[in-house]
Amino acid sequence: MKLSILLLFFGASHACAAQEKNTLYESESLKVEKLTEHTLLHISYLNTNDFGKVACNGMIVIDNGEALIFDTPADNPTSKELIDWVEKNLKCKVKGVIVTHFHIDCLGGLAEFHHRKIPSYASNKTIDLAKSHNWTLPQHGFNTLLETSVGTKKVLNKYFGEGHTRDNVVSYFAPDKVLFGGCLIKAVGAGNGNLEDANVNDWSDTVEKIKVAFPKAELIIPGHGKPGAQELLDYTIELFKK
Repeated sequence: MKLSILLLFFGASHACAAQEKNTLYESESLKVEKLTEHTLLHISYLNTNDFGKVACNGMIVIDNGEALIFDTPADNPTSKELIDWVEKNLKCKVKGVIVTHFHIDCLGGLAEFHHRKIPSYASNKTIDLAKSHNWTLPQHGFNTLLETSVGTKKVLNKYFGEGHTRDNVVSYFAPDKVLFGGCLIKAVGAGNGNLEDANVNDWSDTVEKIKVAFPKAELIIPGHGKPGAQELLDYTIELFKK
């Protein structure tokens, strides 16, 4: 028993130390963590009625002095903070922002990106849904597939079907084998979350398609909670299996 407690303690201490080492920036409103050579996690916070203060994940991909940001922070001031940090500390020009679905935790800071002349991209479904909610609209639309460039590398953005929302897309950065699943993918142990705009009948089937499409993905980022590996896809599939 004592040995188990010690192992748990030292394991937790090691995890905390690793997490602190990977944290590049942290304020009350924003946190940035290094994930791989070219990818980072940005975390901002959204105050909600149902779930309280929620940490919201986004991704940054950098290469050769350029950056792409996936999902904005939850508001404009935090988006300014993020863009300023990327430009000053990573020495990267933000080339664009990709919005993975129409909820406020993905596009709440879009006006700041537009103010900085940073182009925004989203599926046409996302643009239509954002318009119906009077949100700031992404500027450039696509149907099911968009390939975006950053430096000398590419990021694949694709719509696989309905789940958390009707429009949710995922983004895959093959060079580092990183998949940004957004709110379509759940962290291990997470509950159902916000189902207001969800299609729970199709959710598992949609994630099954993603699992088949990206079998080499080694790091998967959910919309909320800790990144992990393929077990996040498996967990999400089981969570919503009919």
